[in-house]
Amino acid sequence: MKTVTHRQLFFQHVAQTSDFPLGLEIDRSEGVFIYSTDGKPFMDLISGIGVSNVGHRHPRVLEAIQQQLDKYLHLMVYGEYVQTPQTQLAHALAQTLPVGLDTVYFTNSGTEAVEGAMKVAKRYTNRTEIISCFNAYHGSTQGALSLSGDENFKRNYRPLLPDVRHIRHGNWDDIEKITTRTAAVVIEVIGGEAGVRIPPAGYLQAVRQRCTEVGALLVFDEIQTGFGRTGTFWAFEGVAVTPDILLCAKGMGGGMPIGAFISSAEIMSVFKNNPILGHITTFGGHPVSCAASLATLQVIREEGLYEAAEAKGQLFKQLLTHPAIREVRGKGLMLAVEFDSFPILKSVIDRAIAGNGTGLGIITDWFLFCDNSMRIAPPLVITEEQIREACSIILQAIDA
Repeated sequence: MKTVTHRQLFFQHVAQTSDFPLGLEIDRSEGVFIYSTDGKPFMDLISGIGVSNVGHRHPRVLEAIQQQLDKYLHLMVYGEYVQTPQTQLAHALAQTLPVGLDTVYFTNSGTEAVEGAMKVAKRYTNRTEIISCFNAYHGSTQGALSLSGDENFKRNYRPLLPDVRHIRHGNWDDIEKITTRTAAVVIEVIGGEAGVRIPPAGYLQAVRQRCTEVGALLVFDEIQTGFGRTGTFWAFEGVAVTPDILLCAKGMGGGMPIGAFISSAEIMSVFKNNPILGHITTFGGHPVSCAASLATLQVIREEGLYEAAEAKGQLFKQLLTHPAIREVRGKGLMLAVEFDSFPILKSVIDRAIAGNGTGLGIITDWFLFCDNSMRIAPPLVITEEQIREACSIILQAIDA
């Protein structure tokens, strides 16, 4: 009987979202490296899109997972049982945050965190309008997709949520569109899929002030920026603005699926009545994911990984100098390397994956709403030597 390969099964039975998936067949991973089934190493410069902040298979994360496996897995839907992994993680998260951000609702993903935040904002304010930004990505479920600011990803799924408006990230004039009709403004501290866009100084303070004036809730989406990526544990620490609701996911799980929306006890209390069980989930706050997340949080804080992120990001900026590179922008280890066009960038990405004479490939990517810029967001544990090697291969790919 003819043997069917895993590659064949992948294309036969795993639903595809493009006609050109990378198709790398992976055997194992560790630290900043991913290894294919034929033994080829790849340096992961995108952390599985902002997920593996502490690197792949960090020993402390694996240990926390194993310890929890020996105790229990899923027990009951969210919020019914006192589960130690949930309570410990919620407490640890609250300790990283200002007063008023101390009540955590755990989800399975960033998209679900967005959905929960929209519901609690509408319920708390008794308003319906949600404002988000053009060229922002907040998820693919229909509610989160409604917030996303690119019509190309939305037009074939309409009708979506009504009463959603968009403003330009970093544009002062658009702040006036936030009114007494607005339930919440959902905004990224740094625009991620727009190509790592940092707003001008004072902009987020002005948005905060406007929300306070009109009674709208300010929701910071830190699904990409959170857990140390930008040089502080939370990106909003760098702008000294506190949101009413905070969203996180991706890098918080150490490779396990988890997300959360975080607010005050007062705001979150609206889920308790009218109706009771106002927001429910079966697997949100899964004990294994929470154990992995707590270990991730502890590693990032105790090892000071976020404190080193800015210097490492600056090293990337210094080394990635080439006539073909128009700009390297970003903060910490959340960077965008801009080229003239997508075809040029795609050629560089493909050559970098192929690697150099040593056999090492470099995995990079582009942004949903900025396809002429290369995504650089490696695990925070990347070393200076690894950064130099990665940049050398990228520059060789450009020259090639």
